[in-house]
Amino acid sequence: MPPAGGPGWPLGYGISVVGAVVTVAAAAASSLFLLLVGLFLSGASTACGLQSRYAAADLAPPERRSRDLSLVVWATTLGSVVGPNLASPGAVVGETLGLPPLGGVFVVSAVVFAVVAGGFLLLLRPDPLLLARRLGGGRGGPAPRRATGPALRAVWSAPGGALGLTAVVVAHSVMVGVMVMTPVHMGHAGGDADGVLRLVGLVISVHVAGMYLFSPLVGVLADRLGAPAVVAVGGALLVAAAAVAGTAAPEASGQLAVGLLLLGLGWSCGLVAGSALVTTAVDADLRPTAQGGTDLLMGLGAAVAGVVGGPLLAWGGFGLVCAVSTALVVPLAVVWLSAARAQRPR
Repeated sequence: MPPAGGPGWPLGYGISVVGAVVTVAAAAASSLFLLLVGLFLSGASTACGLQSRYAAADLAPPERRSRDLSLVVWATTLGSVVGPNLASPGAVVGETLGLPPLGGVFVVSAVVFAVVAGGFLLLLRPDPLLLARRLGGGRGGPAPRRATGPALRAVWSAPGGALGLTAVVVAHSVMVGVMVMTPVHMGHAGGDADGVLRLVGLVISVHVAGMYLFSPLVGVLADRLGAPAVVAVGGALLVAAAAVAGTAAPEASGQLAVGLLLLGLGWSCGLVAGSALVTTAVDADLRPTAQGGTDLLMGLGAAVAGVVGGPLLAWGGFGLVCAVSTALVVPLAVVWLSAARAQRPR
């Protein structure tokens, strides 16, 4: 049997197992500090899940790269649907173990993370990246330390790479900036709290469907029309989403659902097409570092958007949150035009 690939994914999911266990301990001890540590460590699973989309692109032919990548994004739909429904079984587990009901969910998470880590160790043979390196004549060894900066500079130096990097960061930042403040905005409607929560759940479900459900179509369009064209569509959808959602009253759940659906579709276009551009911009030796660096910037952008959203909502309302989020599309448009000019025949 061919040797297994690098330890990145098993390590990441192993860290998530530790995080889930720490979170369970936090529930048992009623410790906020342990809860924060556990949730922080559990976040490694999200990083691994996002990075897995690149594995599908490592061995994909160029004409199918976006589609294959999008299928991994689409598979996330299953987890998005199943995950919230683990609350009831998790509560039973928690009661059986003498834990608070919600603590049982993280017991289930620890088991699932451990199974996934084992699956990567045992079944990812051969590692698609290592095989792509061998087929492409790459060095096949580990990347040098402190290589993230040079790898990102290599991505940025390619017109398509700069566009892909910007698309991924902007799409994710705009999505998070608007999405995380939507439930707070809807909470200002007043009235029956349970009714508001149900409407919030419905609106967020529509948003998640927009993010993941249509990603295979986005991938096919990126392969046929070109990733830059899909990035442009994504940028337009993000602007439209902010306009629709930003002008909705807290009780206008229908309008907010439409806005959040457009937001999810714009995110899908930016993530799928942008990720394909980043992957194409560098050779196989640099890809993991470039992809990891791209997702690092994506996460930092989302973190800033989430932190800034609260004060913006307090100062100017949900409309200001959406307006500031829309402004982030401007640099994407600038980079898109620059890439288009660079690729024109002279």
